[in-house]
Amino acid sequence: MLTVLAEVPKADFVALRETLDVTAGNLSRHLAVLEEAGYVQIDKVFEARKPRTWARITRAGRTALAGELQSLRELLG
Repeated sequence: MLTVLAEVPKADFVALRETLDVTAGNLSRHLAVLEEAGYVQIDKVFEARKPRTWARITRAGRTALAGELQSLRELLG
């Protein structure tokens, strides 16, 4: 999820669900955990009177992702 969010300024809930091929409930739970950790920011807005949820990676999320990628590189190296 963080890798997807790291590639775009922000992503809406539907796009994330389709990209990651997960259920809405699963995505919602994962986003909540990442938000609690400070890795993503969630913005809930109304557009044309319809609710829309946007997610974006935070600086802390980018740092965590970079650390995870470095750990994976070390394991593979």
